Amino acid sequence: MKEARQHRFTPPKGAADLLLIRHGETQAAVRGESFPLVDGQGDPVLHRDGEEQAVALGERLKTEPIRAIYVTNMQRTQQTAAPLARHLGLVPQVERDLREVFLGDWDGGEFRFRAASNDPAILRARAKHEWGELPGAETTAQLHARVRTGLMRIAAAHPDEMVAVVVHGGVVGAALAIATGARGFAFSGAANGSISRLVVQGDQMIVRGFNDVSHLSG
Repeated sequence: MKEARQHRFTPPKGAADLLLIRHGETQAAVRGESFPLVDGQGDPVLHRDGEEQAVALGERLKTEPIRAIYVTNMQRTQQTAAPLARHLGLVPQVERDLREVFLGDWDGGEFRFRAASNDPAILRARAKHEWGELPGAETTAQLHARVRTGLMRIAAAHPDEMVAVVVHGGVVGAALAIATGARGFAFSGAANGSISRLVVQGDQMIVRGFNDVSHLSG
């Protein structure tokens, strides 16, 4: 051997290469009105800017070797996945365990107003990295348990394949926290329409990217 070049990452044999995509921006919350609910959780449609983000996402990923697309039971993920699904000729599959954090009494839009006003429960949740500080919400541990289950189920079904998984901001944050051992809110704030990357082999997870927005304008 005359020379040795630097290592280039390739997914391990049998690993699933998961592109975790946060859905596009949704319609604004309106004081005194609730979003439509699905299984007790707010289910807003995409804002027109979110629809544009979905189109840009489809253009960005249409040449990638994606073998399957997963969405949740919430329409914002399904709408975001639609342009990419059309490009690839794939029918998205629903993985319910990757639905958004259940916000309890504040689901349906109220959470946004509480967060904007720095409600004391929001501040406690951020400080403790604990969703359970919100009234009636699921705990961070409960969120992580179901997110891990959903990711592992997808990974087991797609060894040596790339998969697009269109989910929610809380789920992206949970997935990367699980993979890295970071605190629960360490990866909060993934942008709408962003791409993060998680390689899963057995019970091992490798983070390969977070919050890629190079395909989005503004």
